[in-house]
Amino acid sequence: MAVLEGLQPLKVFEFFEELSAVPRASHNRGPVSEYCLNFARQRNLECWRDEACNVIIKKPASPGYEDSAPVILQGHLDMVAEKTADCLLDFAKDGLCLQVDGDWISARGTTLGADHGIAVAMALAVLDDKSLCHPPLEVLFTTDEEVGMLGASEAELSPLQGRRLLNLDSEDEGVFTAGCAGGVRADCRIPLEKEQVTATLVQITVSGVTGGHSGVVIHKGGANACILLGRVLKGLNARLVSASGGGKDNVIPRQAEACVAVEGEAEALLRQVREWEAVLQKEYASTDPELCVKAKVLGEASIALTETSTQKCVDFLTLAPNGVMVMSPYFKGLVQTSLNLGVLTCGEEFSAGFSLRSSLASQKNMLVEKLEALIRLLGGTMKLSGEYPAWEYREQSPLRETAVAVYRELYGKAPEVNVVHGGLECGILAEKLPGLDVISYGPDIPQIHTVQEKMSISSVARVWDFTLELLKRLK
Repeated sequence: MAVLEGLQPLKVFEFFEELSAVPRASHNRGPVSEYCLNFARQRNLECWRDEACNVIIKKPASPGYEDSAPVILQGHLDMVAEKTADCLLDFAKDGLCLQVDGDWISARGTTLGADHGIAVAMALAVLDDKSLCHPPLEVLFTTDEEVGMLGASEAELSPLQGRRLLNLDSEDEGVFTAGCAGGVRADCRIPLEKEQVTATLVQITVSGVTGGHSGVVIHKGGANACILLGRVLKGLNARLVSASGGGKDNVIPRQAEACVAVEGEAEALLRQVREWEAVLQKEYASTDPELCVKAKVLGEASIALTETSTQKCVDFLTLAPNGVMVMSPYFKGLVQTSLNLGVLTCGEEFSAGFSLRSSLASQKNMLVEKLEALIRLLGGTMKLSGEYPAWEYREQSPLRETAVAVYRELYGKAPEVNVVHGGLECGILAEKLPGLDVISYGPDIPQIHTVQEKMSISSVARVWDFTLELLKRLK
C-alpha cells in the first residue's frame, strides 16, 4: 500500500510518491529524466530531452483556449541528498522512505526532496488531467539545480514559445517571489607540505550546528561548523593532519572535524577544546542550542602538515569572509550579499568551496576579489563555476498582477510579494527567453536541505487549487 494513498489532491501525491522512488540526487540525471519522458510517451505528449537531461513536455490548450499564449510550468528534478549518520539508504540506487505525521510528510532519515519534487508532481498532475481549463502548456523540468543550476545553464530552450512562466520552486505558501540574487561557486585550493612527526593524534569535532540553506537562513546569524573549527584550531599548539566539513557549497555545514598532531601530553589541548565549547555555546545559544565541540585522543601520529602549511590552513579559516556581507537598502530584512563556506577538505591539499550570492553583480564580484586576494597571499588558487545571473524585479508584471488577484479572491487576502536571497533558475531562464514574465511560488516546506525537511499536505492542496484557478484565468 502506498504511504501517501488517499491524500488530496490524489494525483499530485501519487506522482510525488512515484518520483520519491526514483534516485534523483544532484548529478544523477538519467533515471529521473527518463521517468518524465516515459510519462509523456504514455500520454502521447510531445517531449524533448537535451544533452543536460532537461525535459520539455507540451500539452495542447483545452477547448476555448486555443488562441491563448502558452504558459510554462517549471521546476527542477534533482534534490539535495542529506541523511543522518545512522541512515543506510543509498541515494544512488534507493528511493526515499516517506512517512506521514498529521499534516506533514517527511522522509525517514533523509531529506524529503519536496524541494522541489512537489513542483514536478504538480506539473505532472496538470499534464495528466484532461478535464482542466488552461492555455497551451509547456512544462520544463531542469536538472542539477541544487549544484549551481547547471541544468538551466545548459538548457536548450528552442522548443519553448511561451513568455509567461510559473516557477513552482518556492517553499512558503502565500509568498510570491519576483526576484532573486545571482551567484557563483568559488573553489579555493592551497598546496600543502607534510613531514614525519612523533606526536599524539587528537580528533576535534564541531557538531550540532543547525545549518540549513545558505540562501534562506544565512541572515539568522547561526554558526558555520567549518568557520568554528578554524577558530578552535587557531588557538591550539598543534600540527594539522587532516580536516573536513560540510558537503554542499550552498548548505551551511552542520559538522566539521580535524585531526591534529600534538607533541607530548594532549591534556592541555583537551582542556582548551573544552573551554572553546563553553565559549561557542554561549555565543550561539539562541541559534544553535545543540552545538558541541569535542576532542578525543586517537593514538599516535606519524605524519602531519608542516608548521607553515598548518598556519596557511588555519589563517585561511580565520580570515575567510563568511555570512552576511550587505543587507538590502530597498527590501527590509533581505540579504543583498553573502557567502557561505560549505565544503572543507584538507588532505593532500587544502580545499574550501564557497557559495557566493548577491542581488548586485558588482558586489558578487567584490566577494570574488576578496577570496582571490586571500588565496593568492597564501600561495593558492581559486576556480569559479556555476555562475548564474540575478533575477531582477519587474515593476510591471501582468502575470504577477493576475496571480495576486486570483489569490486574493480565493483566500480573502493579498499574498506577500518579495525578492529572495536564495538562487532561483528564473534569472537564467529570463536571460535565455527575452521578455519572460515570471513568478515563483509553492507550498510550505520547512527546513529544506536538512534531514528535518517536511511538507504540509493541506498547503499542497491550497497551492494546487490556486494553480488550477490561475491557469484558468491566463487566457
